[in-house]
Order: sequence, then C-alpha cells, then structure tokens
Amino acid sequence: MAARAYWQGQIRLALVSIPVEIYSATKSGAQIAFHQVHEPSGKRIKYEKVVPGIGPVDTDEIMKGFEYEKGEYVLLDQEEIEAVKLESKKTLELTQFVDADEIDVLYYEKPYFVVPADDLAEEAFVVLREALKRTRKVGLGQLAMRGREYVVSLKPCGRGMVLETLRYADEVNKAQGYFRDIPDIEPDAELLGLAESLIEKKAAKFDPKEFHNRYVEALEKLIERKRKQKSNRLIIEDKDEGGDKRGSNVVDLMAALKKSLEKPGAAKKPAARKAPARKRA
Repeated sequence: MAARAYWQGQIRLALVSIPVEIYSATKSGAQIAFHQVHEPSGKRIKYEKVVPGIGPVDTDEIMKGFEYEKGEYVLLDQEEIEAVKLESKKTLELTQFVDADEIDVLYYEKPYFVVPADDLAEEAFVVLREALKRTRKVGLGQLAMRGREYVVSLKPCGRGMVLETLRYADEVNKAQGYFRDIPDIEPDAELLGLAESLIEKKAAKFDPKEFHNRYVEALEKLIERKRKQKSNRLIIEDKDEGGDKRGSNVVDLMAALKKSLEKPGAAKKPAARKAPARKRA
C-alpha cells in the first residue's frame, strides 16, 4: 500500500489480539491559498512576534501561557507540555459494544481505514468484522495517538473496517439550548403530504461526485482570468533580506506607472525611494 500508516498496533478483544494498520480515510478538499501583498512595493507582508513596548523577541524567549484569571497566567515551557503527552500503547482494547444508532452523529469526528497488518492477522480480522456485521454493533475503546487519547468506534466497511475518533461529552453542545424556542405543534396534514411528495420525487442514491465546491471553482476561474491579464500579474522574488532591505521584487512596470498616474495629486517625477531602517542587532 503506497500510503503511510497513520498508526500501527493491535486491536484486542478479550484474549485475542489482531495486528492492524490504520490510514486516514479523508483528505483536505481543494482550497485557494492567498498571501498578503503590499501593493505599492509588491512585497510579501510578513509578521513578527513582538512585545508591546519592547519590540521583536527571539523564539527561545517565548513560553506558553494559560490565562486562569483575567491577566493572570501560568507559564509552561514546551518540555513540560511534551512530558504530559500520552505514549501510544499500540493497543486498542474494545471495552464496549453498542448499536450504531445509539451514537449521535455530533460525536463523530474523523474516520480512518483499518486493515490487517499481515497475512497472519487476516483470519482474526475477518472474524471480528463479520461478528460486528451480524450483531449490528459498533465496538468502542480508547486509543492514544500522537500524544492525545481518543475515544474511538470500530465498524465494518466493505472488506475492511473503519475506525472513527469521537468527541468527548464536554466537546458537544446540548441541542436543547438551541431548539427550545421551536414550538411543539402538529404540522398541517396537507402541507406535510406535499413535503413528503417533494422528498420522494427527489429521492436518489447518494453520489458524492454530484456535488462540487462551486466557490473554489469560481475562485479558480477568477484567478485564471486575472492571470491572463498582464496588469494583474505580480512576480515576487523571495530572497534573504538580511542586507539590502529593498529586496528585488519584479513588478509590471507599465501597470505600476499607469496606476501612479491615476492617483489624484500624483507627482510628475517619482521621488527617490528610501531604504527602510535597519533593525538593531
């Protein structure tokens, strides 16, 4: 399998241990990433970590602070935080089995594919998968991965299984607080019949390929249109600006001059550009 396993270990059911590997079942969708650019100079905008009244600070001077009261912090360094992270025990022990519909959809977080780690694990893997299928149950347990402990569910999926991380109870808002103002009334029978007819008319099997991210597609078309217009193009050459802070940005000179002439009160002769002040060591 080309993909790299997100976690390797074993599923334990009583005295039976099944070596498995899990792989992420999802991937990030298409996204358009933007950078902030200073239009007059054509340079990328960058951010510095600064302290009010002091200025820029070194990374090794920064600590994590937890605000337990307004303006009152407990400071922790990275080593202290790392020491709290849980070691992966490489074992998922199934401690409970529930009906799938008992788990509210709000608790499901992220899915992973589960496959047997080797040929010897295949038989036990198939037995567990089929047992879950026949009983229509979902296995539950807790698993430490990458420093965090998760509540997870395990269910059959085709020839394999899917493990899903679940949110803890305190991570899910109670629906009652949002729905309490909705009146408890019986809907009009005729209107209800019409709504049911419309639903039946549009009923179909779920096909995720039928849905597209129209916002991203529209952005891609807009970017392509502007890319073909020379006046909207900007080339930024990233270099170490430790010496000359002016950099070496290449801009469309004709577009820059035209834009300057369009501004009210634009000078006939461009003033000499001053180099920004150098930072003190």
